[in-house]
This record gives sequence, C-alpha cells and structure tokens, in this order.
Amino acid sequence: MSPICKSCGWGDAGGPSPYLQAMVRRLLLLGGLAAVAGAGFVRTAPMDPETWHADPEAGARTGKPNDYLVAEGGDRPALRLDRAPQEVAAQFDEIAMADERVERIAGSPDEGHVTYVQRSRLMGFPDAISVKVSPEGDGARVSVWSRSRYGHSDLGVNRERVERWLSALESRG
Repeated sequence: MSPICKSCGWGDAGGPSPYLQAMVRRLLLLGGLAAVAGAGFVRTAPMDPETWHADPEAGARTGKPNDYLVAEGGDRPALRLDRAPQEVAAQFDEIAMADERVERIAGSPDEGHVTYVQRSRLMGFPDAISVKVSPEGDGARVSVWSRSRYGHSDLGVNRERVERWLSALESRG
C-alpha cells in the first residue's frame, strides 16, 4: 500500500513520520501556551472604574443573557426596605465584601453607589456588580446590576449572586 501523503509518510504501516510528529507536538505546545496566556490575561485584566461604575437604574443592557438587573423595568423590581439608606448601603457592602474574590472598584457605601468586581473561582472571569441605594419615603430602594465582562451566557451566576446578596440584606432587617 502506498502512503496517503508521500512527503510526510502518513499512511505507511509505520504511522506518521517523525517530521509530522514533531510538527504536531509544536502545534500542541503553541496552543497550550496561547491558552495559558489567554487565561493569564483574563485573570489580570483591569476593570476600568469609569467604564463599569454604572447606575443600575439607568444601565444600558447588552441584550445578552449574561447580566441580571434589579430595578424598575429590569429582571425584577428594585428591593424596598423600611430602613435608612445609609444603614442599608453599609449592610450591603458588608455582605458583598464578605463574599470570596470580591473587591470594591468605585464608589462607597457613604455615597450610596458602589461597584464591585467578583472573579470566578477557576478562570478568574470578572463580573461587575453596581449597586445604588436611594432614599424612598421613610426607607430605601436598592437597585443592582450584575454583568459579566466576557462571554455570552453566565449560566445564571449573576442572578444567583444578586438574589443571595439581597436575601442576606433582607434577613438583616
């Protein structure tokens, strides 16, 4: 039987030629290095506060299923609590900062408008979470917009996080 590829010897009874084997090894090595470099970039990519510190009540949604909005016209209405806005903002900040891999990148609880970044455990994918606590009557209105920086779908991660944080906030009342 003659080889399929005469130049590299593929198809001979002996298998691929040493040249082809070396080329495949090099391609696999380059692919692995590219994957490591890409993962390193994702883990260390800065989150520009000016880009990500958004007002959840005025956020421009992407149309992709990788965000979750708690505000009027969002995925659910804003949360209303019968507590002072300053108290609610401080409590929300405690809850958020107690979670793993969370950092505050803009704003402060005193301002009533904060943006956090939480990175995924394995790959370090960043999600931005902007929170606004506003006075409403004798209480506070809490609006939250959590969104992924990368990808099309977040598999419900943003929704789960926001609902968990809001549930913890409600239970503090």
